[in-house]
Amino acid sequence: MTGDLEKRDDEVESARGDGSTELGELIGRLTADEDMDRETRGRLLGRLARLLGQSARRVGAAGVGRGRWLADLLVEAAPHIPIRDLETLQAHHHGLMGEELADRIVKVAGNGTTAVGAAGGALAAVEFAAPPLLLSAPAQLAAETLVVAAIEVKMIAELHEAYGVRVQGNGTARGAAFVTSWARQRGVNPLETGSLTSALGTAAKSALRKRMLRTFGRTLGTMGPFLTGAAAGAALNRSATRVLATKVRNDLREAAGISPRLPGDDTRGLTS
Repeated sequence: MTGDLEKRDDEVESARGDGSTELGELIGRLTADEDMDRETRGRLLGRLARLLGQSARRVGAAGVGRGRWLADLLVEAAPHIPIRDLETLQAHHHGLMGEELADRIVKVAGNGTTAVGAAGGALAAVEFAAPPLLLSAPAQLAAETLVVAAIEVKMIAELHEAYGVRVQGNGTARGAAFVTSWARQRGVNPLETGSLTSALGTAAKSALRKRMLRTFGRTLGTMGPFLTGAAAGAALNRSATRVLATKVRNDLREAAGISPRLPGDDTRGLTS
C-alpha cells in the first residue's frame, strides 16, 4: 500500500504545465481516498499549499482577497473530483439504497472534511512553533479551503445519484453544475434553464466567490497553537458539512418525490 502511494506521489510530481494539472490531481487524490492516513493527507496538503503559494503570487493580493482566485481554482478542479455513480456507490457501501445510502455518503464526507481540518490544524501548530514558516499560512488555509469545498462538491454530486436525480452532461458541465449547487447550498434542478452549462453565470460566480470566502474564513480556526486548531478545524468542518447536506437533501427529496424527514433525522447515525 505504501509503495502504491509513493508511486502515485511521483506521478503527481511529474505533472507538467502551469501547475493547474497538478493542482487538479492533488485535489482529486485528497477527495478520493476515504482511508488516507493523516501523514499522507498532511503531506499532500503541504504540497498543495506550496503550489497555491506560487499561484497566489502570480495573481496578486487583490485577486486573492476578492475570492475570485479560489473560486476559479475550484471550478478548474471540479472535473478532477472522482464522482461515483449509483452502481459504484452501492457496491462500495454494501448495497445500501435511498436514505441509508445518503446517510453513508454524508458520513464519509463529514469524516473527510473533519480529517482535513485536523491535518490543517496540525500543520498550523508546526508553523506556530517555527515563526518563519508562518508566512506560508495563507497558502495552507487556501489549500484546506479548496479540499473541503471539493469534498463537499463530491458529496453533493453523489447525493444526487443516491436520490435518483441524475445530472447529465460532460465532466465540465456536471462539475460546473455541482460547484454552483455547493455555492448556493441547493440541489441541482436539471430542468432549470442554464443549470447545465459549462460556464457559470454572473450570479453563480458571485455566489461562489462569497461561499469560498466564507469557507476560507472558517479555516482560520485551524491556526491556533499547540494543536488546538486541529480540534477546532475538525469540529467546524464536520458541522458545516452536515448542515450543507441537510439543505441539499431536502431539495433532492422534493425533486424525487420523497417525503421529508423530521428535523434532526439527517444527523442520525452520522457519528464516527
